[in-house]
Amino acid sequence: MDVRRAGERYRGGDPGAGIDTRHAFSFGPHYDPDNLRFGAVIACNEERLAPGAGFDEHPHSHTEIVTWVVEGELTHRDSTGHETRVRPGDVQHLSAAAGVRHVERNDGDVPLTFVQMWLTPREPGGDPSYDLVPGIADSTPYAVPAAGAMLHVRRLDPGGRTAVPDAAYVYAHVVRGEVRLAGEELGPGDAARITGAEGLEAVAATPTELLLWEMTA
Repeated sequence: MDVRRAGERYRGGDPGAGIDTRHAFSFGPHYDPDNLRFGAVIACNEERLAPGAGFDEHPHSHTEIVTWVVEGELTHRDSTGHETRVRPGDVQHLSAAAGVRHVERNDGDVPLTFVQMWLTPREPGGDPSYDLVPGIADSTPYAVPAAGAMLHVRRLDPGGRTAVPDAAYVYAHVVRGEVRLAGEELGPGDAARITGAEGLEAVAATPTELLLWEMTA
């Protein structure tokens, strides 16, 4: 298990425009050849947008983009005609496939925080698609078959326990709270990259929200 702390993330975004970004992986000008991906995951960005701030229309291709809102409300528009509001508890999935353009903004009057995760599909090309699951339950994993991945959301009370999927690769990201995993204490923004997970369990010390990516080899 390789633990990466919140404070180790690359600082990005455009603070003058109300955009504060923390990158867990090599990204843009923050090139690190030793930190390009883990399993299918190539990005896990913590984004904070001030009211009125956002990302103007920009392109993506050959990427599965999954977004989890922590607080606030995200406005999404894309070139396939979707326009939605994404709220805490919703899972948003944009499959860029051969190419798509989208806009992401905070049109609300309170700060917006979200976690955006990018995964590499096994096969390039295809038609872009969009999915939004409102208020996903802990017991309902979200599958991204194009990347051979499954997202598990875990919300734990203090003392609560959850099994970590037995998988070739597991990427665990702590959204909020504090959790103990394989002898390590993890806090908000911390992540664990686990290879060959077997029989592991996460135990919450405080009210905790945890995202677990289960990935095949």
